[in-house]
Amino acid sequence: MRAVGYRQPLPASDPQALLDVELPDPVPGERDLLVEVRAISVNPVDVKVRASASPPPGEVKVLGWDAAGVVRAVGAGVKLFKPGERVWYAGTITRPGTDSELHVVDERIVGHMPASLGFADAAALPLTAVTAWELLFDRLQVPEGKGTGALLVVGAAGGVGSILVQLARRLTGLTVVGTASRPETQDWVRELGAHHVIDHHQPLAKELKRIGVPQVEFIASLNQTDRHYAQLVEALAPQGRLGVIDDPGPIDVRELKRKSASLHWELMFTRSMFGTPDMQAQHDMLERVSKLVDAGTLRTTVGEHFGRIDAANLRRAHQLLESHKSKGKLVLDGF
Repeated sequence: MRAVGYRQPLPASDPQALLDVELPDPVPGERDLLVEVRAISVNPVDVKVRASASPPPGEVKVLGWDAAGVVRAVGAGVKLFKPGERVWYAGTITRPGTDSELHVVDERIVGHMPASLGFADAAALPLTAVTAWELLFDRLQVPEGKGTGALLVVGAAGGVGSILVQLARRLTGLTVVGTASRPETQDWVRELGAHHVIDHHQPLAKELKRIGVPQVEFIASLNQTDRHYAQLVEALAPQGRLGVIDDPGPIDVRELKRKSASLHWELMFTRSMFGTPDMQAQHDMLERVSKLVDAGTLRTTVGEHFGRIDAANLRRAHQLLESHKSKGKLVLDGF
């Protein structure tokens, strides 16, 4: 099968950073689906792994943690899917990635694709939707339905922010405040449903006071947490909750004690890495999100289409992500 991978960590601008390769077809295990990949999207985790993780000598590492495609075959113990069904998922960091014509994935972290979306639009959502859902409802423990308080989403124009803003606005009673610094990304966040948009290049406390929301009960810090940490502690209401998904430098959690505030980490790979008893919760999330998309409650978060799946196009996508100037998700489809 055709795939895109790398042999050594290199800058995304290097022609050898990602390579077009031929690899053996994968074989599904007991609870695996063999999926014919039709579209993928690129996430910050792709960039981080490519830049830092070396595959064993002589081997190729395949990246990719978002896919939409068609089930070609199933393992003997599969219960949730059958061949021919359209699926979407985010895979796991412990297995080869989705930048390949064929891919195997455990059925418990896979959902049925929204009927209303094509493959490229669908591929934009799984990893960020699961991350946003787990962060909002599992980690921050925001209740669905009516409620009070405010949520600050730092980095709201990115992939996770783009779906988190929608989930919070459509499924909770929170006042949603997103941060974005450029006019085009600010407009994007407003279109997705944020009640307010503030500039994270300005002091956050000052920006919140400007819009009449001096403190927030919940914060989702999606990037540059260490840079904003002191301001986040200041903005957080007493007994508030701070959720983090990035990899910040050292932060002093003792600063949260005065407010009896709590810190919550979110990594959507945790369930699949450890085979947790509730691993199938990610299947359930993707099924729910699929229905919400088909109902028109949620929309795809595609920011830019980068063409067919090959090494050159993926290198361009990685470079844009590294520039921190993208909005929404970057998608590719077809080999």
